[in-house]
Amino acid sequence: MNKTSLLRFLITACVVLVAALLGHVLWKHYLYSPWTRDGRVRADVVKVAPDVAGLVTEVRVADNQFVHRGDVLLAIDPSRYRLALAQAHANLGAAGASVHAAEANIAAATAAMAARKTDYAMYRAQARRRMQVPAGSVVSSETRDNAVAAAEAAEAAWHQSEAALKQAQAAHDQALSAQAQAQVAVQNAELNLERTQVRAPVDGYATNVQVRVGDFANAGAQQLALVDSHSYYIYGYFEETKLPQLRMGDPVDVRLMAGGIELKGHIDSIARGITDRDNPGSPDQLPNVNPTFNWVRLAQRIPVRIDIDPDRMPAGSVLVAGMTATITVHPRDDDRSPRRAQP
Repeated sequence: MNKTSLLRFLITACVVLVAALLGHVLWKHYLYSPWTRDGRVRADVVKVAPDVAGLVTEVRVADNQFVHRGDVLLAIDPSRYRLALAQAHANLGAAGASVHAAEANIAAATAAMAARKTDYAMYRAQARRRMQVPAGSVVSSETRDNAVAAAEAAEAAWHQSEAALKQAQAAHDQALSAQAQAQVAVQNAELNLERTQVRAPVDGYATNVQVRVGDFANAGAQQLALVDSHSYYIYGYFEETKLPQLRMGDPVDVRLMAGGIELKGHIDSIARGITDRDNPGSPDQLPNVNPTFNWVRLAQRIPVRIDIDPDRMPAGSVLVAGMTATITVHPRDDDRSPRRAQP
């Protein structure tokens, strides 16, 4: 072998070796480096539904319109709820009149009891005087017996008036309870009337607005949705082989597929459970293990929540829930010790 052939062999060997080393490094980077192309923009979506039922008389929001918290989105016909409020006020007035009548009854029963008590004291004193006089001398036995009977009748009337007073007090308590119930009914009617105007619970973008004037809206039936403008975050689905390189608080670079917009953020949390599709439960609560096994096993994808740094958001950038993104995690250098399993 001449020098030229040897040189060619050495050059070829070096190229193959370098290619093999580069391939190994790239393979390890692909398998273990904390990055993923499987990222999704997500946001909290509020399902807006009226709290009361009725005909829709007004729709004040258009599809994809931005609204502020407290803005009226749609209005329900308030006529029936105004009538219900008027009825509740009337019932409250009647309950108040019943309370005043019960108070008057208490006053009358109190006066009657005082009079019966006075009568009893008078008849008791008279009976005592009659009993102190010897029988047959001045006062006859019949007169003495009549005095004792009158005292006993007066005592019975006194106790009866006491019972009437207690009954009047019980009726007063019942009237107060009815008045409280009527007051609650008024507050409930006022709340229902207020809820005829469906307001935005958060700042956000109205979406899927399909309700129209004249539609009948049922209580609790969703009419539109609001995408909370302050709740955007990123979910990155990392392979399980890359989890040892992730921890809460690590800074993250996010590149959206839409125009290559770059965002900054940090890891907020890591999911602690995913569905095991090969081990569904059986009716007997026993594992039902799939007997098949593939020689090539794909790494599971673990959801990782990433909070976006709003102070470093590019001007004019538009976030839409469902966008795809590439996520790269930069492990912090403040702690170079081996990573421990997070509880």
